[in-house]
Amino acid sequence: MPGRWRQIGCVLLLLLSACATLPENFQRPQTCAFTNTGDTLLGQLQAEPRSAHPQESGFHLLRNGLDAFAARACLAGLAERSLDVQYYLYHDDMIGRLMTDQLLRAADRGVRVRLLVDDMGMDGRDLGVATLDGHPNVEVRIFNPFSRNVGRTSQYITRLGSVTRRMHNKTFTIDNQVTILGGRNIGNEYFDANPDLVFSDLDVMAIGPVVGDVSALFDQYWNCKLAYPARVLVRKPPTHDQVARMRLQLEQYISDQAGSPYLEVLNRASVAQQIVEDRLAFEWGEARLVFDQPEKVLQDIGSTERHLGSQLQPYWEALEEEVLIFSPYFVPGKPLAKFLIQLAGRGVRVRILTNSLASNDVGLVHAGYAKYRKALLRGGVELYEMNRMLTRKQRKAKKGREGRAKASLHAKSFVFDRKEVFIGSLNLDSRAMIQNTEVGVVIDIPDIAEEMARTFERTIEQSAFRLALKKRKNGRDRIVWHGRENSKPVVFTHEPHTGFWRRFGIGFLSLLPIESQL
Repeated sequence: MPGRWRQIGCVLLLLLSACATLPENFQRPQTCAFTNTGDTLLGQLQAEPRSAHPQESGFHLLRNGLDAFAARACLAGLAERSLDVQYYLYHDDMIGRLMTDQLLRAADRGVRVRLLVDDMGMDGRDLGVATLDGHPNVEVRIFNPFSRNVGRTSQYITRLGSVTRRMHNKTFTIDNQVTILGGRNIGNEYFDANPDLVFSDLDVMAIGPVVGDVSALFDQYWNCKLAYPARVLVRKPPTHDQVARMRLQLEQYISDQAGSPYLEVLNRASVAQQIVEDRLAFEWGEARLVFDQPEKVLQDIGSTERHLGSQLQPYWEALEEEVLIFSPYFVPGKPLAKFLIQLAGRGVRVRILTNSLASNDVGLVHAGYAKYRKALLRGGVELYEMNRMLTRKQRKAKKGREGRAKASLHAKSFVFDRKEVFIGSLNLDSRAMIQNTEVGVVIDIPDIAEEMARTFERTIEQSAFRLALKKRKNGRDRIVWHGRENSKPVVFTHEPHTGFWRRFGIGFLSLLPIESQL
């Protein structure tokens, strides 16, 4: 009998797999970034420094969510020729709708808008996407889409290794003259608009030669066979009345937000005024865009040619004194754990800031990370984990919100010897290194490296727990967490701010062979 049930199960899986089909024989027009945009308003941004640094790029860190969204909105409003927007997640929340409104306003002015979104967060949103795509100056493409004629849940089984590999890139490029890249997706929690969850994140705005590199990479993704035009995925295109009604609903929603606390604070963000008045400060230096090719999700996981990880390898190998790592999802695996311990063994100070179990928004990832902590600590690697709770002072800094806001690290950055900085979408886990596509920039500007180092020091002092090993009576090591709460030192002997059953569940998950998917 068990054998018969296995046979029935195999037949059902085969039938589901056969039903999961994607459109074929459709047109995918090849388009590329505009290159003749030097005469645009943004092409003239920082004209004098550009001429003084012809081979270098200029960078401005966007540290908080308000500035990060204000910069995007302002730049979209200044666009004259093109907006190329690429994201892993694009939520249908306040921030997502505000962003969509900005894209449509630009398109109404005649700006060409190309929006490339991974399909992971687009379930049930085909009508809205098709409506946006219906604008004559907007085209939306979906990367590595799920089949629309079979439920997504079954495809995680029948298309394992295909739909589980995603485009994690995040770039926002205006007129091929200014770009923003880093760790933020489009959603409330990434831009300080969610009162219950505050992501500590990081973007960088760039001008100069590196922008052309970002545009060229966007074109690779946009024109690859994994990017499906939204129109070919929609079973039934929206009618003219549906398009008009949805646009009206969006306009009404935006109008209703006009007096909201978030928009009131956003409208006072100084970064937008500085951009408009050409007063925004940029640091200038050499930079290198590092990235995965879009075909990575089709390749065997053992193939690493032209992967982002390989491009970063020389920076890791050249380390002499110190590396600082911001990685919200940190599942090093045996090879990386061994390498970090080797670095520490030859005198390089290795410090890692990641999420605690309480601050991690993906508990399963913590299960993969936890099993490496003792070995890393024994090997001389320093580990710090984010405290999930914001203090009253920190909440006040977040524009006076009340309540118990949860803080979670989301920035992905590495500081090499306080000389060079990587900022991008890359987590140090198997999913990022092997499964998904990622993008980032290595900035060779010591002043930015020092600033990031100060941010690391300040964060671990004010908002993180330092992990240490302590001997039990039986001689075995246990982990303890040292931190500060309400200005007083505290020590935890178990995962801070968690209950028994959550810790038990994570301990059980850590036994499962699922690390390659984390």
